[in-house]
Amino acid sequence: MGEGPPDTRTRIQGAATTLFRRNGYSGTGLKRIATEAEAPFGSIYHFFPGGKQQLAEHTIRASGAAYGRMVMALLDSVPDPVESVVHAFEAAADDLAASDYADACPIATVALEVASTNEVLRVATAEVFAEWVGAGEQWFRRWVGDEGAARSLAQSMVMILEGAFVLARAARDPEPLRVAGRSMAELLRAAIAQTHES
Repeated sequence: MGEGPPDTRTRIQGAATTLFRRNGYSGTGLKRIATEAEAPFGSIYHFFPGGKQQLAEHTIRASGAAYGRMVMALLDSVPDPVESVVHAFEAAADDLAASDYADACPIATVALEVASTNEVLRVATAEVFAEWVGAGEQWFRRWVGDEGAARSLAQSMVMILEGAFVLARAARDPEPLRVAGRSMAELLRAAIAQTHES
């Protein structure tokens, strides 16, 4: 037997994730979320009594965690670490182009918008980025002996990915993500070589 249709809360969360990712926090209204979720407007407050901010915080944390798991699964899907990094960026390029340049990082649009205006959401985005860096650091530690180098690689991967998303969306061209993947691969290749030299 197949699963039934998603429940109201799941539909609200899904609609909010898509709309916040594409339009940002200010550009997304609760009425639009309710319409997209095919849910009664009042049901948003039933599940998220704190309204838009609580829904956004939940969305940032949930979609951020899911995206982090997806990236790590991509990195784990290819045995060679350098090829794996290139593969992950290629997948991001393909996914972005397939979404007509609408769906990039699930939290970046909100992160930029709220950095100076909403402390609750700023903290949520900062914590998601920190989780991504932590997971990346653990992954890079498999290939690079130095803890500081592994952390720098993880931070670089997040920064390069986010910057490439901005350029790719602005140009409506996946090439910046492909270039970013090759650049990240070179950083990793150099770090691995340095590990073997020491």
